[in-house]
Amino acid sequence: MKLLRYGTAGQEKPGILDSEGKVRDLSAHVADINGKSLAESELKKIAALDLTSLPEVSSSERLGPCVGSVGKLVCIGLNYSDHAEESGLEVPPEPVVFFKATSSICGANDSIEVPRDSTALDWEVELAIVIGKDGKYIDEANASDHIAGYCVVNDVSERDFQINRSGQWVKGKSADTFGPTGPWMVTKDEIPDPQQLAMYLDVNGESRQKGNTSTMVYQVNFLVAYVSKFMSLQAGDIISTGTPPGVGMGMKPPQYLKAGDVVTLGIEGLGDQRQEVVAPT
Repeated sequence: MKLLRYGTAGQEKPGILDSEGKVRDLSAHVADINGKSLAESELKKIAALDLTSLPEVSSSERLGPCVGSVGKLVCIGLNYSDHAEESGLEVPPEPVVFFKATSSICGANDSIEVPRDSTALDWEVELAIVIGKDGKYIDEANASDHIAGYCVVNDVSERDFQINRSGQWVKGKSADTFGPTGPWMVTKDEIPDPQQLAMYLDVNGESRQKGNTSTMVYQVNFLVAYVSKFMSLQAGDIISTGTPPGVGMGMKPPQYLKAGDVVTLGIEGLGDQRQEVVAPT
C-alpha cells in the first residue's frame, strides 16, 4: 500500500494511492497516517478495504508529509562509503546518529526555504524507515517486525551551520522545510529488498546524485536494531538512512542551492519529490 496525507499544512487528512494512481480518502477508516494506524493490525484493516468505494481526492490537493505526529526523526550520517570519501571523512566504525527537528518535516513537493544567513544550502536524497511497532534493544533478526514501511526524505542541510557554527550537526539540519518526506509511505510488503533500490537527485534538471541502497555501509535491519540500543523506538518514528555521493559540498568547487533552483529526487518504488528553493522570509 501507498499511504499518504493530503490537504493544507497542519490540517492533512489520511489517504491512499489506488492502483490507477488516484488518491482516495481514508478519513472514514483512520484518523490519520500516524503511529496508531501503522500498527500491523491496522494496516491489515486498511489493506482489506475496497479502494474503489472510497472518495476520490482531487489531483490538485497538496500532499503533506506521509506520516503525521512523528515523535523522532533520527538520521544516519556518512552511511555510504563513497559519500564519506567525497566529504573528506572516513566511514565511521559505528553509525553516526543525529536528529533533525520534527518541525523541519514538510510535504514532498513543498518549497525549501533558504534560512537567513545561509551560504551553503545542500541536498541529500535518502531512504527512510518508518517504524510501525514500539521497541527497544531490538534484535537485528527481528528488526523487520518493527518496520511499517519506507519513504523518501530529502535531508536538506546548511553546511556552514552544520560544520562551522560549533556543536552538533542538528544546527545545519533542522530549519523549517529541511525535511521533505513522502510523497507516500510504501508498506514493507511492497518493498521486498530495501537494499536494492535505485535513487537519484537532480538540480535544475542536471544530475547530481545517482546511487543505490545496495552500497549502504550499515543496512536497514542493522540500523533499526542499532538505534534501539540508545533510545526506544515508537510507531511513527522515522529513521533516515544516509545519502549516496553527489552532494553540493563534495563538488569541486562546492555548489549550493539558491532561490529559484528546483530540486527533483526519488527512490525506486517509493515515488518522487519536487521542491522549489525560495528566498528567506
